[in-house]
Amino acid sequence: MAVVAKNQCADWYVYLVRTRSNALYCGITTDVQRRYSQHCSGSGAKALKGKGPLQLVWSQKVATNRSIASKVEYQIKRLSKPQKEQLVSGKTQLKNVIDVPLME
Repeated sequence: MAVVAKNQCADWYVYLVRTRSNALYCGITTDVQRRYSQHCSGSGAKALKGKGPLQLVWSQKVATNRSIASKVEYQIKRLSKPQKEQLVSGKTQLKNVIDVPLME
């Protein structure tokens, strides 16, 4: 795991995890695979405990700071399930469904 000094910018990602009941959980992280592993092992978000098996279905780099990534996460959480499924399927792009400027 890379250590990032406070004055350096880390890349932040937003991701969607599908639960056994087909629900989509949204989160942010600087390391998608590490965070997904935490969710699968039960040491991640409380909201996902006992909801497995889990499947990482989508992720995208969105920012170089946590503040912007959190704003993107908030907007994704407010999307309807069909809109989230459009992201997962690739039928729409994140920049078309949120108001926060993304990294290009």
